[in-house]
Amino acid sequence: MAHYQILIVGGGAAGITAAAQLKRARPELELAILEPSQHHDYQPGWTLVGGGVFSLEETRRREVDLIPAGVTWIREGATSFDPASNSVTTSGGSRLSYDILVVAIGLKLRWDAIEGLPEALGSGGICSNYSRAMAAYTWECLQDFKGGTALFTCPPMPIKCPGAPQKIAYLADDLFKQRRIAAKVIYATATPGIFGVPTYAAPLREVVAQRGIEARYNHVLKAVRPASREAVFQVNEGDSSREEVIAYELLHVVPPMAAPDVVAQSELAAASGFVEVDKHTLQHLRFANVFSLGDVSGMPNSKTAAAVRGQAPVVTANILASLDQKAPVAAYDGYSCCPLITGYGKTIMAEFNYEQQPTPSFPLDPTKERWSMWWVKVKLLPSLYWNRMLTGAQHERRFMPWTR
Repeated sequence: MAHYQILIVGGGAAGITAAAQLKRARPELELAILEPSQHHDYQPGWTLVGGGVFSLEETRRREVDLIPAGVTWIREGATSFDPASNSVTTSGGSRLSYDILVVAIGLKLRWDAIEGLPEALGSGGICSNYSRAMAAYTWECLQDFKGGTALFTCPPMPIKCPGAPQKIAYLADDLFKQRRIAAKVIYATATPGIFGVPTYAAPLREVVAQRGIEARYNHVLKAVRPASREAVFQVNEGDSSREEVIAYELLHVVPPMAAPDVVAQSELAAASGFVEVDKHTLQHLRFANVFSLGDVSGMPNSKTAAAVRGQAPVVTANILASLDQKAPVAAYDGYSCCPLITGYGKTIMAEFNYEQQPTPSFPLDPTKERWSMWWVKVKLLPSLYWNRMLTGAQHERRFMPWTR
């Protein structure tokens, strides 16, 4: 079987960034990326596709153009992990061995966990920005909306970009008000509050109250009835629960998410199904030559592309230390960034760490809605993603949201 010093499973934001930084640090490394997709999507841009700001084409590039020079691209997926023998089996039937394994395979979207959704998605006003195929349909639904109830859902954590389910609700509400459409906007979330970080939850509650958006908490979407345009929720109230049916004219759904089966069913997984790593070193707790970053990693942090920007330097430093037979030398503080779009031209730049403390990169009150942060979200961050983050470049930390 083929052998590599470092094998990275997953060629998304986490895998490409880690590979690029490792090759910049030590160009002589024998490194391979296992990734079946021919295209790479800038998923943080899909909210803006759904809001009519970006075109879908702006969020996609060819994978081959992003693979770092000198890195072998194996165009297959992983079907099993065998950390005891330091090997991975691929979808093509090959076995690959490694000295160091990096797992960066992302999340699985569980559309099937909501009864009736897989068949109904993409028609009848049922849309989702969490699917590349559906993001443009979200914008179509917003444009075609004539009034009534616009319902936006959020599943139980963990999900990628926990702020995204409500961002599209704010954009929709803004658009409806601009067009003077009579709309009842409901944000029904499985979480007990509007946002998990108290510092940023407070201004978001004000946004909801000022705009007349109805926030309903502890609402878990269980089924969709497209024929009658109804969404069925399980509402958790303490130790009891009840069913609630909400009629809609427009329904934006965010599906539950989980670790991919190939990880969840492997020895690498914790009880949660995600890769079991130390939350600071990102090194596996039982297999010292395994590291993980990105959405599949079992860290108790917010799963965003910005978090990857904070994790990649830590993984790189600790992998190099491992190759030199040294203990980990770097620690991740849980940094993540969620640009909370609250309307067209308005964004709260929420940056925080494991302790849920604000960690702003700008000398401004981070709890305020700002046009400047909208500009950062729409203009600066995509450029940083494609031209700096995925190339492994390092930035000065000061005034840069993705420098951690």
